[in-house]
Amino acid sequence: MWVGPRRMWPERMDDPAETEAAWETALRDLGRLNRWTFADRPLHEFLEPFSGRRRVSVLDVGAGGGDVLASVQAWGERHGVTTELAGLDLSPHAGPCAKRLHPDLRARWITGDVFELPEEERFDLVLCTLVAHHMPDAGVVRLLRWLDARAEQDWLILDLHRHALSWAGLWLGTRLLRMDSMVIHDSTASVGRGFRRGDWTRLIAEAGVPARARRRFPFRWAVSRG
Repeated sequence: MWVGPRRMWPERMDDPAETEAAWETALRDLGRLNRWTFADRPLHEFLEPFSGRRRVSVLDVGAGGGDVLASVQAWGERHGVTTELAGLDLSPHAGPCAKRLHPDLRARWITGDVFELPEEERFDLVLCTLVAHHMPDAGVVRLLRWLDARAEQDWLILDLHRHALSWAGLWLGTRLLRMDSMVIHDSTASVGRGFRRGDWTRLIAEAGVPARARRRFPFRWAVSRG
């Protein structure tokens, strides 16, 4: 069973040469894949303590097609919480794709590098879903410190558990379901870039931030201030 070190295999979604149309097709299939693997469960667990608030500001780092923001907006509507949403993504394709995929989404969009976000941009909650694995270890350490500095109340990283069963399941499942070629390629590459408990223990210690990493079914990590 493969449990080797992180491997920064290339992902097509990181390639700026990919077209907006290709990006959107891949995002649709990624959304399906995340729904089938219960990706919202740890997000809703994280949000639960804030369900009594009247208003919460939320930044989603690496917002992609807006699935996470749409889920947060729906959560707010169910609990009577006004959500002030912002999505940040390095790709200029993200904002336009999110508007088409989620036409009812009420969110401000920011295109750029998370580490270049102006200092005055602060939020109650900062989310970072399936983004950390795109970064080398040094980048993850920097991200942990940035999240702890910018989130007024709490922050959450949701990412992949590096495991042979996850890799094999995605390799087979994405092909059987005839998913987009970008998703077929990137899904297993993402697992290779994913994390195990020892990785999070080391990275959190190096960042020097108060954080807790917890396993979530299936093959996910939830990292937050805890």
